[in-house]
Amino acid sequence: MKEIVGVMIDSEDKMIYYDTNHNTVKKNITVIVETEKGLEFGKIVTDSHPLDSSKLKEPLKKIIRIASKKDYINYKNNKKKAWEALKTCKELVRKKRLDMNVIDAFYAFDKTQLLFHFTSDNRIDFRDLARALASIYKTRIELRQIGVRDKAKKVCGYGVCGQKLCCSRFLNEFTSVSISMAKNQNISLNPTKINGVCGRLLCCLKYEDDVYKECRKDIPEIGSIVEIKEGKGKVVSTDILKQEYTVEIPNVGLIEVQK
Repeated sequence: MKEIVGVMIDSEDKMIYYDTNHNTVKKNITVIVETEKGLEFGKIVTDSHPLDSSKLKEPLKKIIRIASKKDYINYKNNKKKAWEALKTCKELVRKKRLDMNVIDAFYAFDKTQLLFHFTSDNRIDFRDLARALASIYKTRIELRQIGVRDKAKKVCGYGVCGQKLCCSRFLNEFTSVSISMAKNQNISLNPTKINGVCGRLLCCLKYEDDVYKECRKDIPEIGSIVEIKEGKGKVVSTDILKQEYTVEIPNVGLIEVQK
């Protein structure tokens, strides 16, 4: 059994659960946590509660320690320096005429790494840029190309539902979304209706796909010929969730059928 808490980290812009690692913690205090990028500064946003370790798919990362005043000052300085590094990197990109759009910059808590994320439609040779940045900041430089979905996740924004983007709030990884999911849900295939701010298919099309597949099992396809008690006719419309479809029968008219 482990004690876990939810921690908000700037670089992720979402809550992540952490093992308290025997630290006495409570909501709203700041902590230093272990991440894929190294150590980071975060804020606890939930109360702690027990969790059976056997239910975890993989081990949780740990809270290293409760943050000190010195840690907080270091965190604020790193944010300021990362912002300055971002402006410098963008200026170097402009001067070197590189076809890339630098999205953000991140300083590891201990300043052992300076990470930049960028987007580009092409493969970029950024070796000269990396050398130039390394000569300025005297630390390990990493330039990481990301896709448009990852860009939306980092920049954030609001979806058609009026809420913050799912990828920024809680999705840890992107799943495959296909146009067949939109068709399965009888959604208009207008790109403005089925694409997110990233220009790709909405992640939420995946959420209800299994339900729609199950509901469609006994519903005939539009255009198919079926025979009901009123006669034989063509299916002209369906309502998947209501389990209804409409049949047009010659010389009879439209008949609604409830499954």
